[in-house]
Amino acid sequence: MLTRRFPSMAFSFTTTSLSLRSPPGPPSKILTLTFCSNSHSIPLESSKRGLLKPGLYLVGTPIGNLEDITLRALRVLNSADVILSEDTRHSGKLLHHYNIKTPLLSYHKFNESQREQAVLKRLKQGEIVALISDAGTPCISDPGAELAKLCVDEDILVVPIPGPSALVAALSASGLTTDEFTFVGFLPKHAGSRRERLMVSANEMMTQIFYVPPHKLHQFLEETSLHFGDSRQCVIAREMTKMHEEFWRGTLADAKEVFSTYQPKGEITLLIEGKEKSMVETPSECVLENQLRDLISSGHSLSTAVKLVAGGTSVSRKTIYSLALRKFGKQLEAEDDSN
Repeated sequence: MLTRRFPSMAFSFTTTSLSLRSPPGPPSKILTLTFCSNSHSIPLESSKRGLLKPGLYLVGTPIGNLEDITLRALRVLNSADVILSEDTRHSGKLLHHYNIKTPLLSYHKFNESQREQAVLKRLKQGEIVALISDAGTPCISDPGAELAKLCVDEDILVVPIPGPSALVAALSASGLTTDEFTFVGFLPKHAGSRRERLMVSANEMMTQIFYVPPHKLHQFLEETSLHFGDSRQCVIAREMTKMHEEFWRGTLADAKEVFSTYQPKGEITLLIEGKEKSMVETPSECVLENQLRDLISSGHSLSTAVKLVAGGTSVSRKTIYSLALRKFGKQLEAEDDSN
């Protein structure tokens, strides 16, 4: 048995159980976690609320392996009045695994705007509301960010309960630079918006982190290689913390070849190394022209297109503006006359 003492309580655990108890003194409430080989139960001798204050609790949950959940997360989920869940059927498996009986309420991108006021009302009435996503940390490329903002605006307590995060797990084991990184998440669905985002990311010197649906991996690799170049190193992390966890490493060119006919299963976190400081490349006029054409055809004005292209290259804005006028000036004038 191992015991570690803290100012407010002591932790005592063996291979089968863990209990939280107050230090010597007047009798107090006890929380016991009991883990069995085929079931997980959390009998609570403490009150429903315990030491929790009313408010919104953002609870990190496992990204694959059910063992990757904190004791604090289990206590909050068990003590809450309601758990807001992205997918109640998916989250129900986690709660069943740990014998947590707190009611679930669906809360996802399709209904969050309708649910917000009802949830705010419950919070103002003093309830404890826990928010979880299907996997990982809520509000990060998942529903909940707007609700957290509303709570802050209404002076309602918002408490993060740290837990698993796919982007941090992938970055830590990637072998790429971790001092600075940009988390992009999922790329926009609109092709023009994707190009804009990729143009910005390709010129940043810090590691870029994306979430990629498996069925869109081939398209993602084709689009990113156009902006990052085929020689840029990347890491494709999938099924993290699960039995078939995989970290694939290589260049974007290698990745395109490997995954051109092979579609992996499971959620993918894809990391691309940042641009080297010594890589001062002067793009050809043809490359600049193509970038301008893509942006203008997507609906951007000539001046906006010039600004975006200039922001991602060492070529001066004046030079790019002259090129844009020469190549597209008459075209835009003709379009204005027709309107």
